[in-house]
Amino acid sequence: MPSARKKPAAAKKPAPRQRELKTQRLELRLAPSAKKVIHEAMSVTGLAAGDLAYEGARRLLEEHQRMVLLGADRDAFLAAIDRDAEPAPRLVEALGRHRRLLG
Repeated sequence: MPSARKKPAAAKKPAPRQRELKTQRLELRLAPSAKKVIHEAMSVTGLAAGDLAYEGARRLLEEHQRMVLLGADRDAFLAAIDRDAEPAPRLVEALGRHRRLLG
């Protein structure tokens, strides 16, 4: 009996952007080598230079906003959020003042 093979999961495609009129311009000065790379990327992907710039910027921001912790850093973070911490005395005092002033 032949073994059943699972098909590899398709890579998630980014959600399609809602079409927006292109009314803004961005002028760049590039080194010839950078221009060559951009043109090669345009021919490989079929994207316009502006769309390539947008996708690159979006990915960069996405990576910047995602926090990845490995090893000891991850363990320390998870231990910190699992801990039942008592509120700091200054926080308790501030809450008391807030309640006295604002009811």
